[in-house]
Amino acid sequence: MPIQNYIILAAALFCIGVSGVLIRRNAIIVFMCIELMLNSVNLMLVAFSKMHYALSNAQGKGISESIGSDAQLFVFFIMVVAAAEVSVGLAIIVMMYRNVHSTDINFLNRLKN
Repeated sequence: MPIQNYIILAAALFCIGVSGVLIRRNAIIVFMCIELMLNSVNLMLVAFSKMHYALSNAQGKGISESIGSDAQLFVFFIMVVAAAEVSVGLAIIVMMYRNVHSTDINFLNRLKN
């Protein structure tokens, strides 16, 4: 599959995530949109790694098979950090719901007092 398809898909996912963060007021949906943006960046990282590996093999540089999995290793670590972010973010949302009885992010001003 050509790299343009990956770029279009990742750009569409990222734009959906950005529009969700800017438009929606529910904290859980905003949080899911942030995760969608992270996943679109992960998709681009793997796609460009695949493209770089294919170009290196086409030029006959004799690069080993392990070079194609470097980006996948980075994506794995990004997903581990994102999982930790999810646990902390959901804990914050639960505490916000306990205090304000809503997940609307406009009510966060009440938490200042």
